[in-house]
Amino acid sequence: MFGRRKAEPQAKAETPQPLKEAVREARIEAAEHSAVVVDLRDADVARLELLNDQLDPVFTEIPSGVDLFDRGISRGDTPRLWIDVVAHVEMGRDKRQYRFVQDTRYGRAVLGESYEAPEIVRAVTRYVARRMVERERALAGDAPRGLAVSEDIARVEKRRRFLRGLRNFIFGLVVGVVGLFALAIYYAQH
Repeated sequence: MFGRRKAEPQAKAETPQPLKEAVREARIEAAEHSAVVVDLRDADVARLELLNDQLDPVFTEIPSGVDLFDRGISRGDTPRLWIDVVAHVEMGRDKRQYRFVQDTRYGRAVLGESYEAPEIVRAVTRYVARRMVERERALAGDAPRGLAVSEDIARVEKRRRFLRGLRNFIFGLVVGVVGLFALAIYYAQH
């Protein structure tokens, strides 16, 4: 009791713990997998940066007043080279193929797909040219008809109000006639 210490139990022999070992191995595999994923993502970004460099001559020709395009690389889960708000280049599933896609209201449209960067550069060049022509047409279409367009809008709005009033009048007339018939039938039975 006093001054005597109890004998400490002998250290138990370490028993193998298979679950603990399996968890350790799973953690090692996950770390290796995430390193591989990061390496693949870095390779995608590098390929997109090379494509971006090849697109420099195309974008230097765009007049300074045209602000349709905002080119840049996003480095998210799926790296993308954005051409504008709705079009971008991403790497295909095999990580070697470029896919030039555009988001539309009907879904995503593939504008070009190739293993070769020059083909994608040509597809992007055609896309940029089409967008610039669309912009010119929109600006040219608005300029000479500016006042006429507002008059057309006013005329359409006036017609819409007239049709809405006519519809309400006809609806009220039908409800009134049906109500009178129902009332006549009710009094005829009583």
